[in-house]
Amino acid sequence: MDFNDDMRRKYQAVSTATLTSVLLKRGFRNTFIGGIKLVNPNAPRMVGPAYTLRYIPAREDLDQPSAFDGRKHPQRIAVENCPPGHVMVFDSRKDASAASAGGILVTRMYKRGIAGVVTDGGFRDSPDIEKLPFPVYHSRPSAPTNLIKHHALDINAPRTDLQIQNFVRWAGRNPVSTTEAIAFSIPTSGAPCPGGVPLQCFTMTTPTGAPTFGAYPNKR
Repeated sequence: MDFNDDMRRKYQAVSTATLTSVLLKRGFRNTFIGGIKLVNPNAPRMVGPAYTLRYIPAREDLDQPSAFDGRKHPQRIAVENCPPGHVMVFDSRKDASAASAGGILVTRMYKRGIAGVVTDGGFRDSPDIEKLPFPVYHSRPSAPTNLIKHHALDINAPRTDLQIQNFVRWAGRNPVSTTEAIAFSIPTSGAPCPGGVPLQCFTMTTPTGAPTFGAYPNKR
C-alpha cells in the first residue's frame, strides 16, 4: 500500500498509545521503540515510511576517517537518498557509545524534506539538533563519530531485519511519533484486520474525567 497524504493525516490524528492498541488487535505486540526521546521538544509530530540504515560493529582496518572520502560511504548515501517525507531510521544496535550521525547530516536531511530521524543509539551535536524545527529521536547524546563503533552496511534493505529495541522491523513500515516515543505501524494490502478493527475505531476521545467503560477499548 502506497503511503499518501490522506494516510499521513490519519496517523497524525492518533497517539502512539492508540496506534499500539490497534496493532495489538491485528496481532502485532512489539511495535514500540522504548528508551529513546525527542531531542527537540518543540518539533512537530513525525509520520512517514521508514528508510533504514543498519550498522554492525566497526572494524579497525575498515572504519578509518578515510572511509568518508568520496561519495561511497553508506551513511552518506542513505542521507542523500532518503526520499522526502520518509523517516530516516538508524539501527545502531542500542549502542550510543558512538554517534549514529551528527548535526551536519541531520540538518541536511531536514533541508531535504525528510519527515524525521530516529536512532536507538545517539546523535552528536545534539545542542544544534535541538534548535531544528524537526523531529529527531535518540537515546542520549554521543560525541564520538560513528566510525568508532559502527560500520554502516545495509541501506533500506526490505529483507534486512533491524533489531531496534528487540523489535524486528523492515524498511517501509510507518513510524509515528509523539513526545512519548515512536510506534511502528504495519502496511497492509487493505485486507480486514483480525476482529475487523479499523484504525478509525480508536480515534474516539472522551472528555476529561468521563467514564471510560464502553468507550475504551472501543469494541466496534
